[in-house]
Amino acid sequence: MNHRNTVEFEVTGKYALFSDPVTRVGGEKFSYQVPTYEALKGILHSVYWKPTLIWVIDSVRIMNPIQTETKGIRPIHYDSPKTDLSYYTYLKDCRYQVRAHFVWNENRPELSHDRDENKHHNIAKRMIERGGRRDVFLGTRECQGYVKPCVFGEDESFYQNIPELDFGMMYHGITYADEAYSEETQGKMSVRLWDAVMKNGVIDFLPPWECIHRVVREMEIKPFGEDEGNFSVLKEEAIF
Repeated sequence: MNHRNTVEFEVTGKYALFSDPVTRVGGEKFSYQVPTYEALKGILHSVYWKPTLIWVIDSVRIMNPIQTETKGIRPIHYDSPKTDLSYYTYLKDCRYQVRAHFVWNENRPELSHDRDENKHHNIAKRMIERGGRRDVFLGTRECQGYVKPCVFGEDESFYQNIPELDFGMMYHGITYADEAYSEETQGKMSVRLWDAVMKNGVIDFLPPWECIHRVVREMEIKPFGEDEGNFSVLKEEAIF
């Protein structure tokens, strides 16, 4: 489903690490086979982010075959002079097409005066054309990514002739207090899970409010606004 403020882009990278939380307990990291909702949302935050809006990832299209590569890594322990050898399993030769749109952040009524859909949509598209405002990563800091505009569905996907591939229960993302969508998630940080299924190379994500979620802890909302000295509408309009 296309929304009026939909954006479409392609992200590529030599490596990616969308780590499965279950494999991190022993110090190892093993990537999921496909990007998580939260990782793709993080990429969009690097491209264009404002507390006025919330990015919703609609779909991702897996363009290249899923391949992995394992590397020996020596993690840095800041509280100990000792070093360990861990094995991280990365995805390699990654290419994804992403479709997303934004909704207004109803948890920030103080920013309602900045809800100009046309302005934010146009800025987001320009930032995609320029490769983003900040560095783009595919899951983790050492996996550099590159963003450019695309038409979702164009070009051939390696999996476009495979009717269905089920990845089982996966980590979907984290709901922070300032993006709460229900009474249960207000003032709290929650973890979301969902059942990921790819059909003909495309994964259609559930929106956060339809996922399984578990409350982790209490959390306060960081205030934004001109009175706080960390938000200026006039400055944004002057730049763009």
